[in-house]
Amino acid sequence: MILAQVSISPLGSGTSVSAHVRKVLSSLKDEPVTCHTNAMATVIEAETTDQIFTAVKHAHDALINEPGVNRVITELKIDHRTDKDATAKAKVDAATKD
Repeated sequence: MILAQVSISPLGSGTSVSAHVRKVLSSLKDEPVTCHTNAMATVIEAETTDQIFTAVKHAHDALINEPGVNRVITELKIDHRTDKDATAKAKVDAATKD
């Protein structure tokens, strides 16, 4: 499993972005990826980097033509392990076990 963290920031639409986050999350539901959203970003799990790049492109594109959005900044970080099949849950469990 490949993990990615994506943060998509619309600019020009005011300080609240929750409606835009909902739009992004809605676009990600159509992708063959698993998503875990937190207060600062969304973690994506996928089988391939192509799936991640396509999902992020669609999420970015979902905002770029929204009314009031003049600019979109997308940040992407990828964790691609080849020695084992890691999931987001496994990483959190390993870091928080007693």
